[in-house]
Amino acid sequence: QVQLVESGGGLVQAGGSLSLSCAASGRTFSTIAMGWFRQAPGKEREFVAGITYTGGSTYYPESVKGRFTISRDNAKNTVYLQMNNLKPEDTAVYYCAADSRSWSFAVPTTTTRYAYWGQGTQVTVSS
Repeated sequence: QVQLVESGGGLVQAGGSLSLSCAASGRTFSTIAMGWFRQAPGKEREFVAGITYTGGSTYYPESVKGRFTISRDNAKNTVYLQMNNLKPEDTAVYYCAADSRSWSFAVPTTTTRYAYWGQGTQVTVSS
């Protein structure tokens, strides 16, 4: 089992920045890939960033590439999402998620691959 708790959401103007954190407990954090997803009202949950268990590889979809940065601190059991140059279309509930597998060298990008989810944190970007 992995328990995940996100923090850091809020309201920001377009062009601004926010930093999200996700604290993990339970199963060995340093062996599993982590991801960030978001879900806007009426839309499906969307992958926005992922990082391998070592932190050596990351992956972003085109919609956020160059604006979002995922990182992790295995000593603190925490994964981060730095979001810059935010746009109104980034408004959503953001979730962190933990891979269902250990020791994966690839970044999972699908919701079905992730077994554990946080409760979500709201990010609202005003125009």
